[in-house]
Amino acid sequence: MSAISNNNIVEAIFLASKESKEDSQFFHKVVHFLAKKRLLSKSKDILQNLNKIINEAEGKVMVRVFSHKKLDENTRKEITHALSKRYGGKTIILEESLDEKLLGGYKIEVNDEVIDLTIKNKLEKLQEYLTIVS
Repeated sequence: MSAISNNNIVEAIFLASKESKEDSQFFHKVVHFLAKKRLLSKSKDILQNLNKIINEAEGKVMVRVFSHKKLDENTRKEITHALSKRYGGKTIILEESLDEKLLGGYKIEVNDEVIDLTIKNKLEKLQEYLTIVS
C-alpha cells in the first residue's frame, strides 16, 4: 500500500472542486476527509499547493517582492511588465513585503524561484568578479 502525497490530495481536491461547483458542502467534506485521514496538520501546505494549481489554471502568477521601502507605481509597472514577459504573458499579482534589512534593490520570489536584485547581491557578485580577474 503506497502513501498518498500532498500533491495527489491537492490535485484530487482541485479536480473534484471543478465538478462540485454547486455543492455547498464540498469544502466541509474536504475538511472532514483531511481530519479522518489525520492530515489536518498538513493543511497549510495543502492549501498553498492548491492555491498554486488554481493560479496556474487561471493563468496567474503570484509574485512576492521584498524591498527596503514601498514600491512606487512606476516600479510596480516595470516589475509586472518584465515578469509578464518572462512568464509568457500571464497575469502577475504582486505582493509587497518591506524588509528593513535590505540596503536597496529588490528580492523577487515567484513560486520556488528567487530573483535577487539587491544591492548586497550585486556587490557580492562584483567582489567575486574582481577576485577572479585579479
